[in-house]
Amino acid sequence: MSEKNTETHPLPPFLPENARLLMLGSFPPPLNKWKMNFFYPNFQNDMWRIMGLVFFNNKNQFLDIEQKQFKLAEIQQFLIQHGIAIYDTAYEVIRQKGNASDKFLDIVTPTNLSNLLQQIPYCHTIMTTGDKATETLMSNFPQDSDKPSLSTPSQVLFEQRLLHLYRLPSSSRAYPLALDKKAELYANFFKAIGLLN
Repeated sequence: MSEKNTETHPLPPFLPENARLLMLGSFPPPLNKWKMNFFYPNFQNDMWRIMGLVFFNNKNQFLDIEQKQFKLAEIQQFLIQHGIAIYDTAYEVIRQKGNASDKFLDIVTPTNLSNLLQQIPYCHTIMTTGDKATETLMSNFPQDSDKPSLSTPSQVLFEQRLLHLYRLPSSSRAYPLALDKKAELYANFFKAIGLLN
C-alpha cells in the first residue's frame, strides 16, 4: 500500500489589519475542485452563497453563474470592509480518501493560532465552520476549555486575549441542513457579534 502524501496548506492567511473576526475552516478541497485561488473555492460549497444571503439577501451576490466562477475581488473587498479574516485550522494534512471530506482528513500539523492572532490585534472572535475545524482549534487551548456548540458560544483566555468562540454549521453540501437554514444561523451569529444590523 502506498504511503499517503502530506499536504501543506496552499493559501496564505487572509488577514485584513482591521479584522475583528477570524473565520476558520478545516482545510481546502483538492485543487481539481477549485474555481478560484481563495478559501471555499469549490463551486458546490455554499459559503459564499450563505454570505450573499446574509448580507445582500442574494445567494448569487458573489457568483458568476454563467462562468460557474466566484467573484474573487468582490469577496475580498467584502471581507476587508467587514473586518473578517479567514484561514483554516490545519496547516498540514493527510487525505485518507483523496477528497474534501473532513471525516477522512488527518491533521498532521495544526495552524499556528498565535502567529495568526499576532497579525490581527483587534480580533477577539473566532468562528469555526464544522466539527473538525472546531476540534482542531480547541487543541490550542487548555483541555478544560469549553468547546463552543451550535447553540452556545464559549470563551477562552489565550495569550492575554479573551477570545469569543463560535461554532457554525459546515457550508459543505454534505452537511444535512438547507441553505436558507444555514444562512439563518449565520445571520444570527453576525448580528450577535455586531457585524450585521
